[in-house]
Amino acid sequence: MSVETDLLVDRRVLRRKLSVWRVLAFLFLALALIVAYFALIGTSALQHRAPHIARIKLDGFVGDQTANLKLFDQIAASPATGVIVDINSPGGTTSGGEALYDGLRKLSAKKPTVAVIDGLGASAAYMAAIGTDHIVARRSALVGSIGVLVQYPNVSKLLDTIGVTVEAVKSSPLKAAPDGVTPTSPEARAALASVVNDTYGWFKDLVKDRRKYDDAGLAAVSDGRIFTGKQALDLKLIDEMGDESTAITWLNTSKSVAKDLPVEDWDKPSVSSSFPFAKAGAAWLADSVGLKSLGDVIRAAPETQPGALDGLVSVWHP
Repeated sequence: MSVETDLLVDRRVLRRKLSVWRVLAFLFLALALIVAYFALIGTSALQHRAPHIARIKLDGFVGDQTANLKLFDQIAASPATGVIVDINSPGGTTSGGEALYDGLRKLSAKKPTVAVIDGLGASAAYMAAIGTDHIVARRSALVGSIGVLVQYPNVSKLLDTIGVTVEAVKSSPLKAAPDGVTPTSPEARAALASVVNDTYGWFKDLVKDRRKYDDAGLAAVSDGRIFTGKQALDLKLIDEMGDESTAITWLNTSKSVAKDLPVEDWDKPSVSSSFPFAKAGAAWLADSVGLKSLGDVIRAAPETQPGALDGLVSVWHP
């Protein structure tokens, strides 16, 4: 066999091997993209294909709401005929409560919504509740705590005692004030109070508008106190006492939602901690098979990350 023939055979073998590797690379790329897609959006939207009543659970601390807002959009586009928002939360960040309120008002424009305060619906969690069309709470539930708070420790006396001085060069006296390591000036306290009062006024306006209060009625419920479900009903903070069955009855009688529909839980899209690695692997595979432009798109795709705790909180805890 001549040298030229040997080279031709070797080239054909190499070309076949290269074709196999390209096919495998494409398969790995497709698998990585599928994993990344489901890690980003979750699978709830694929699980609920028949008419039903959707149940969303809002429990624990109210923080970043990226996942819940995506969930609301998925439910809005689903065959769900009504939505129950199961709330058991002391509240959390004011911005998180605002995001929930806006998201639930948007969802309520497409599906009838009802909140069920199972144990605790305070502050930012109550802000979420008033974003629905109707509020139900158990008699012994705790409701309200309408207000805004900023807390910070001041250890300046302790530092004086142990002989530590914290120095700073500021662009202006109110920059990074209060800092917790020096006494809070009257000017800094007044500036912070103006921020709290502005947000508190906005919160009260939401409650006044959604619960149809006059000024006297609003003043009676917005001093930061919590109320039992019975007290909340008397004060018109909620619409009914009851539980999930009460909410279903309201959906049936007021919104013509079939009472015998199944109630299905919708889970928030989960963001796997390995998603950045899947994204990086998908980008590398795209580059390897000559699809550099696709690799650039994958690398540029945003990742869902939990938001940081903001300075203003609407939360209740004894």
